[in-house]
Order: sequence, then C-alpha cells, then structure tokens
Amino acid sequence: MGLLENTISGRTPRTSHAHVVDQLGRAIVGGEFAEGDLLPSDAELEARFQVSRTVLREAMKTLSAKGLIVARARIGTRVTERAGWNLFDSDVLTWHFDAGISEEFLVHVCEIRQAFEPFAAALAARRATPQDVQLLRRLAEDIGRPTHSAESLALADLRFHLALAEVSKNPFMRSVSSLIEAALVGIFKLSSPAADPEKIAEVAGSHLAIVQAIARHDAEAARQAMEQVILVGMERVRQALAGA
Repeated sequence: MGLLENTISGRTPRTSHAHVVDQLGRAIVGGEFAEGDLLPSDAELEARFQVSRTVLREAMKTLSAKGLIVARARIGTRVTERAGWNLFDSDVLTWHFDAGISEEFLVHVCEIRQAFEPFAAALAARRATPQDVQLLRRLAEDIGRPTHSAESLALADLRFHLALAEVSKNPFMRSVSSLIEAALVGIFKLSSPAADPEKIAEVAGSHLAIVQAIARHDAEAARQAMEQVILVGMERVRQALAGA
C-alpha cells in the first residue's frame, strides 16, 4: 500500500533517481512535454535536477520502461504517444490523477476495474476458505468504523480490495493491484464519504454484501456486488468532478 500511504502522508521520493523519475513523469503526463516532443538535452536536465549523468540515465531507463519516452541516437529522447504508456503502472496512473482527470479517464479506469475485480470476487466465492471469509468480513466491518478519517477509510477500503484479490487464488489478480490502488487514490483525493457516518455505513454494507455472497459460495452474487461497489465509487467521483 505504498502508493496510497505516500499520498496520505505527503511523502516525496527520497532518492535522486526517484525524484527525477517523479518530476519528469509528472511533466510528461501533465503536458509540459507533449507527445512527440523532444526532451531537453542531458546537460539541461542534469542542471534542472542537480543530478549526475548516471542518475539521469537511470531515470530515463525507468521512464522508458513505463512507456513514456524513447531514446534515439543522434536525435534525442522523445515523448511517446499516450497509447504506448503503461497505464497499469502505479506511477503513471498517479501522475494522471495528479494532473487532473477527466470524466472520460475516470470511466476508462472504472471499465478496466470492472473487467478484473468482479471476476476476482466470483473466483473468491468459489475458492475462499472459512478463514478467508473471516478475514474479508473483518476488513469489511473495519470499513464501517464511524470514527474513520478520509485517510483511514481509504486505507481500510484498499486493504479489503487487496485481500479479495489474494482470496481469488489467482496470482495475476494480485498483479493488477497497482490499478486498484491508483483508482482508490484518485477516489480518495477527489471525494470521500468519511464526513458522513451514514455514507460510511453504506460503503461498509456494500462491501459486506460481497463477503456474504462469498461466504455462500455464490459467484454470481459476489460478482454483482463488486460491480455495484465500483459503480457507486465512480458515481461519487463523477459528482465531485461535476461540482468542481
């Protein structure tokens, strides 16, 4: 849960390498450097970030692995088209949310969550042990604590979703946790029900509905309950964007 915890705490990257990756990544996703643009020369970037050539090159390798840039000999480093960016990368997703998301982007995030999480809930309904159900129930009940702050509620929500991915017993589901975490970071930053105890209870109830379906080994009900959780979260953020 490093991404969400860092967002809540406001911690910034500690190493020079991480700082360069973060700042350049934000500049690219935020549009300071547009698709197709050449980045400034190495010397300019070294001066801008006060780092060595080695640190800069390692940062460029990291951004290249995320699909944001491509280096060409005797030409320079160019920003790639957005279609090639790795949107499953937690950093890239976070930079999108920080740059200001559109409703279209939110819908796209919701759609890909819908492709994974309801199926994970269905798998959990087929494969969960009594111990798994007990864990999920405890995590869902923890979401309902009326004393939650926006931050602690976001963490409780994330713990439930990550645990459910584990209970599905499919290792690939856990691999998409960066998408789930980044989506919840975006929801946390834009809108939180924590100020309203009734809304907290509603959120907890919707997650308990998932657990109850899993406990009954009702895969279809678990899938539908998860779909509802995702749709309600998207609608909450959509309303926040409309009121911004």
